[in-house]
Amino acid sequence: MNYTFRQESDLQAFESFVLSHGGIYLQSAKWAKVKEEWKSRFYCGFDDAGERVLSALVMERHIPGAGKIWYSPAGPVCDYENTALFKAYAAFIKGEAKQAGATAYFIDPCIELRVNGETKESGRAAHRLFVESGFTFQPDASKCLYKAPVQLILNLKKPDGVAYTPAELLKSFEKGVRYSVRVGEQRGLTEQVYTIDDIKKDPRIMEDYLAVMSDTSERDDFVERGGEYCERLLSVFGGDNMDVMLVYYDKNKDRSQQEARLKRRAELEAALPTAPEKKIRGIKEEIDSIDKQTAHYEERVKETASIPGERVCVAGGITVRYNGMASCLFGGAKNLLRNNLRASHYFNFRRICRSIELGHDYHDLGYVLLDPVPPEADGTLGVCKPNKDFEGILAFKKSFGSDYIEYVGEYALVLNKALYFSYTHLLEKAREVQSVVNRVVRKRR
Repeated sequence: MNYTFRQESDLQAFESFVLSHGGIYLQSAKWAKVKEEWKSRFYCGFDDAGERVLSALVMERHIPGAGKIWYSPAGPVCDYENTALFKAYAAFIKGEAKQAGATAYFIDPCIELRVNGETKESGRAAHRLFVESGFTFQPDASKCLYKAPVQLILNLKKPDGVAYTPAELLKSFEKGVRYSVRVGEQRGLTEQVYTIDDIKKDPRIMEDYLAVMSDTSERDDFVERGGEYCERLLSVFGGDNMDVMLVYYDKNKDRSQQEARLKRRAELEAALPTAPEKKIRGIKEEIDSIDKQTAHYEERVKETASIPGERVCVAGGITVRYNGMASCLFGGAKNLLRNNLRASHYFNFRRICRSIELGHDYHDLGYVLLDPVPPEADGTLGVCKPNKDFEGILAFKKSFGSDYIEYVGEYALVLNKALYFSYTHLLEKAREVQSVVNRVVRKRR
């Protein structure tokens, strides 16, 4: 079988292939519109019968001191078990990149190497294929071009294809998550989903979201995306395909639930003198529980007393929904009432509930940053180790019952060794300095 490749101008056909062959949002033509700072090319491959067998979004960016970097997010969409097809594509794209004067062409395919610690032979086979096709493996997962090769993904459907109910999934989560979700519901939390149309009508929605991410980035030491970028994301994917969910602390709801608790306490107090001996202990324990909840309520009232309005935004995030996968791009919680409300747990559960309601197969809780680790004996990516600052975030995401997936990692077709060395070594210090500058700017905003 022979294969031919060409640049694709029919983006509708390109997108249809991505959708029908298990592609993710990073491989779609829409992603090119989001990443407008990159110059994008679209390639497709065909077999002898003229059938489309491959698509690849290739993005180009010029980096001072490193030349042109070519990158296919998540790699091309194709059958990686068809080694002849991939090798033919590698030879073709190498020629294209070389002709364009690119320094290197990067891919980071979503091919599983390990799932919950269990090694997958398909991942090892993919590594061998990439190396045989002329790619250089980047063993340091802390220096990936775009994202770390780790995802926390929750399966939303049972083996028979029937969707889990929110209640069924909640039972499978860790005890602390179950408690936090119930606490949130009892302490006045409520959520609202917004689209780009809503944000255009009411810019305060984006302001609330950005305030959430500002607190989160300061706490977890990362640089958040600005409002312009987020609105571009929402505009490109549009409607139910991408939304902002915000969680609010509703003072009225909390007040109403507190009044109900106090009414219940009065009933218990009245019943206590005549209660049977065997019920007295239970009544006292319930009264004690209500008293503890009242103390927490009073803390919330005190902390929000100076904040105007009846609803206060305490958590939120942006989710993209593409091809059966709901991917949590950004999310976090404000410092306000953070320990009292446990809003992060409530928010992520409601996010999962929405993914179930919309019929998705998987819910991707996102990735964590990693520390460098040596490669395995066979040359594949070493067992991933989270960066110290992200150990807590990893534990948080695992607590929702998600699978810990380690992908094969990043590979590059090197075309200019001198500039590639500059990119992978000399520019590292410059990126570290820029990161420090970004943090200083963020703190002064």
